[in-house]
Amino acid sequence: MPPPPAAAFLYLLVILIPALASSLTCSPPTKPLCPPFTSPPPFPFSLSPGCGHPSFQIHCSPSAAASISINNLTFSLLHYEPNSTSLTVSLAPPPHPRRNCTSTAAISALNRSISFSGSPFRVSDSSCSRLSALKPCSPPNLPNCSHCSFECKLIKSPLHLIHDCGGGAARHSDDFQPECRGDVLGVLDNILRLGFEVEWDEDEDPYFSSCKSCNGLCGFNSSDSRKQFVCFSPKAIIRQQSPNKIAILTILSLFVCFLIALSVAFVVLRSKRRALLDAEEDPTIIFLRRHRSASLLPPVFTYEELDASTNHFDPKRKIGDGGFGSVFLGQLYDGRLVAVKHLHKHNSTGTAVEKGFSNKSFCNEILILSSINHPNLVKLHGYCSDPRGLLLVYDYVPNGTLADHLHRKQSLYRKGALTWSTRVDIALQTAMAVEYLHFSVVPPVVHRDITSANIFADKDMKVKVGDFGLSRLLVCPDSTTASGNASEGVCTGPQGTPGYLDPDYYRSFRLNEKSDIYSFGVVLLELITGMRAVDQTREMREMTLADMVVPRIQMGLLHQVVDPVLVVDGEAMEGAAAVAELAFRCVAADKDDRPDAREVAMELRRIKGRGKSSGGMLRSSNSSNVVVPDVIG
Repeated sequence: MPPPPAAAFLYLLVILIPALASSLTCSPPTKPLCPPFTSPPPFPFSLSPGCGHPSFQIHCSPSAAASISINNLTFSLLHYEPNSTSLTVSLAPPPHPRRNCTSTAAISALNRSISFSGSPFRVSDSSCSRLSALKPCSPPNLPNCSHCSFECKLIKSPLHLIHDCGGGAARHSDDFQPECRGDVLGVLDNILRLGFEVEWDEDEDPYFSSCKSCNGLCGFNSSDSRKQFVCFSPKAIIRQQSPNKIAILTILSLFVCFLIALSVAFVVLRSKRRALLDAEEDPTIIFLRRHRSASLLPPVFTYEELDASTNHFDPKRKIGDGGFGSVFLGQLYDGRLVAVKHLHKHNSTGTAVEKGFSNKSFCNEILILSSINHPNLVKLHGYCSDPRGLLLVYDYVPNGTLADHLHRKQSLYRKGALTWSTRVDIALQTAMAVEYLHFSVVPPVVHRDITSANIFADKDMKVKVGDFGLSRLLVCPDSTTASGNASEGVCTGPQGTPGYLDPDYYRSFRLNEKSDIYSFGVVLLELITGMRAVDQTREMREMTLADMVVPRIQMGLLHQVVDPVLVVDGEAMEGAAAVAELAFRCVAADKDDRPDAREVAMELRRIKGRGKSSGGMLRSSNSSNVVVPDVIG
């Protein structure tokens, strides 16, 4: 039913009045925050046009990552320390690299050196020194220089990557040892993707000096090509308002009061219509029931029940935070303690891609977890699909994650408590869970995010693998695979956690069970070394754990990287060598060289049995096959 004329005019006023007000000052941010910002960014950063510094405008991409534009290049903002004058940024690779040149994605976005001239930014001396220390091995292997002249220049002199790196690169040259690399473009590509540091000088920038004397909100005139500084104080706003605008606003305000009386009928009819729409079943629940029998789906909770169980999602009850949402400790009406995952909310300003991604993760977890049952996999107790949020209710596993025990320094998680026997138990239990997903579920499930942060431990260090938001069933339409064989994998864009992502999957865009084996191999390396899968404090070639440990295994130098808390235990060192050999096979570059999950579990049982005088063998209780309905890709 079309709205009455009075209501339609009221709707126009609702649009016009904010538009007039916005011409007087910068608008408060209406977009959701994105990492690395956890609160509205301070000056000079801003999410709103007209606020902050014109060179520090932040944009949130559909993947919820902050980006900043410098000299017509878009950089992902990886890290920002409050009250500092530096940023860590990376250059996002293009969707389609240039042909006939290098396959390195980030460099293919460029056809010239990166330059920060004319902007407030400059590359830090340490980042320039890192480039100056990189040398090509002689003779360099050059591509076709007639088509790839920029790549040829980079191979000969990597310092050309960033135009502003000059003599200052030598100031910190002692911090980086000269390094000969045959794959110069690959190293430069990693520098662009994993980030480098840029700085700015507040004393040389007029916006900073002007903001120090402003008692209001610092911004600029976005309609002026010179972007002149503007101090949006309350007095300044009043002075900016012309008599005509004040009169217009007054008349419109009075007319709104008159229109309210004429719009009562429309409001009543609209509220009734909304009540009827609210009574209709949620489309997400309809989708789930279309793909799985309602009797097999977990219980549906109301938003009010879960809101009350978490004390209105009290930040003090937050027990985890991930890419898809935050996890809160909840207590249900029957006294059960549960973990409630609140998927990140995308409001009306969010894109269709963002909303679809949340719904996809939500439905994947429900359909997969409601179809499987294993003691080493988290159990889904219910869900809630509500306009106010998408919620999932899991087992509460009270002892943190494997990542907490290996990498956090708090006294609650002491690495010394993880004896070698406990670490082998954790590895075996995780392998049994992966074996179940790959061999006992029909069609097989690829978890796609096996990481130490997704392995949860209870008080007795019995583990459960969780977070199935990225999981996929190995069902591939005929149009996506030439052979029609599901074992060849599912064609899909690479998703996962850096450091654990299968390089073969990243190259081929073809997902199969061996992608989980690679990720599990990295977890084994974490258990052996106690180190993180990715650590930017390590040198570039050893930033990922696999790149650091695999060469040492090949050279018989495993003792250099074994966790120091294990070195004193001779039995642990012998067992670490056996597990390292297994991890070496799991992280093989070619998926065909990796063992399957059944072989991995069998080998870990053998290692565990060899470490016990009794030689007892654990058995997997997953003999019966489980059929899982198709889910969203």
